[in-house]
Amino acid sequence: MPGNVPAGTPEGPAQSATPEAQGQAAQNATQSTQQQAEVSSSEGPAPAAPLTLEELVARARRSDARVEEAEAELRRLRALQQQAHWTWFPKIETVVGFGGPLPEARNDGLGGPPTTEATLEGDWNFGELGVTLRADVNALMPIYTFGKLTALMKAGDQGPIIGAALRERSRDEAGFQAAQAFYGYQLARSGLAQLEDTAKRLEDAGKRINELLEEESQQVSKLDTYKVNFFRQMVAARFSEALQGRALALEAIRLLSGEQPGEPVEVVAVELPLEEEFKPPTLEQALTLAEQHRPELAAMQAGITAREQEVIIRERAYYPDFGLIGFARFAYTTNATPQRTPFAYDPYNDRTVGVGIVARGTFDIPIKNAQLDQARAELDKLKAQQRLLQAAIRLEVTKVHGELVAALAKAESLTDAEKNARRWSTAAYAAFDLGTGDTRELVDAFSALAQASADKAKSWYDVRVGIAALSRVTGMTSARP
Repeated sequence: MPGNVPAGTPEGPAQSATPEAQGQAAQNATQSTQQQAEVSSSEGPAPAAPLTLEELVARARRSDARVEEAEAELRRLRALQQQAHWTWFPKIETVVGFGGPLPEARNDGLGGPPTTEATLEGDWNFGELGVTLRADVNALMPIYTFGKLTALMKAGDQGPIIGAALRERSRDEAGFQAAQAFYGYQLARSGLAQLEDTAKRLEDAGKRINELLEEESQQVSKLDTYKVNFFRQMVAARFSEALQGRALALEAIRLLSGEQPGEPVEVVAVELPLEEEFKPPTLEQALTLAEQHRPELAAMQAGITAREQEVIIRERAYYPDFGLIGFARFAYTTNATPQRTPFAYDPYNDRTVGVGIVARGTFDIPIKNAQLDQARAELDKLKAQQRLLQAAIRLEVTKVHGELVAALAKAESLTDAEKNARRWSTAAYAAFDLGTGDTRELVDAFSALAQASADKAKSWYDVRVGIAALSRVTGMTSARP
């Protein structure tokens, strides 16, 4: 009938086939496998191996857009660090010029009066026209700044620490979301398998009811057919929801793994229940791990250190900076007499070099006071944010740890419940098949099994995600199941 879910196994028990039929089926399956292998080898290279959790997490931590953004920010902060460490480098200003024409300028070279008529000004006689070449070089290198340069370098060193911590936080977020998507796919896959099994059981029950109705058995009635068909339609509706969940999980996996849109993605099938016994750390251990390894705390401490250095810089801004200054000037004009005495002013021809020690400072005391107050306020603000962050992390770790412990206990209980429900459904179906059980007992057993299986899968999904979440909030991203 419409809306039925196709069964995952062939109709009827496998034991009913004869040995000849089983041998022929095995031979057909072997030939089909060989043909598929030949077609695959002729079409091209073998497809990539299905993604495991470790591979997916590694891809997400490497290629996620948030990680790439954090990488770019880290490169910027490293460049700022280099800039801070090269602040001592001399600031060299150079000006080179070439121009003309210039009027003639001749004298005796000792600052005396003009020796040619064209040198006199106030007329249109420019004499021999010429050109001039000029070069000015000034350099200033700080040699003592009362600790301002050292503080600036220490502040610059905190930038890469902050950038690396923020990058690690982005990687942790991407890896955690990859784990969520991976286990979400496993949950949907497990749900589809369970729904197929339930649909097969209901289909067998419906066939048995129809057989009993044809035999005019008093064990069943037409009402039993309606009951079974109702639950079959409910299973079909849940099947569509599970298909949608699987498709959404695959799309998230494709996005986090860096695959192109529309490109097929295969994921390794993993059972949600843990294969080995897992004992989560105590709350105190989890809090200690978070205090030691959370990247946000490292970034915040580095930010506080940088602000402390800024306060030092503002406090020392009242003192002057001592530096070494050097300058060189060169000028040459083709139609001007070079002056040979130092007492004569010569803007046309000049060769001067000098070195000296200078002190540089400003007396804008009110502005310096305001800047110092701002730096101290920013430092106090960041320290308050650090306390708030520490409290938020403790609350987050407490919440995630409690959820994991509760999910683990719930999963263990639901695992036992699912085992009992499976025994119940097996016994109910056997009794119904023998004619000693009624349809209501059979449907109740199937419903309980379906609900218990779904709850069991969801509880183990919560455990898996809870382990990944605890690993993220404690900063121990390598401790994944």
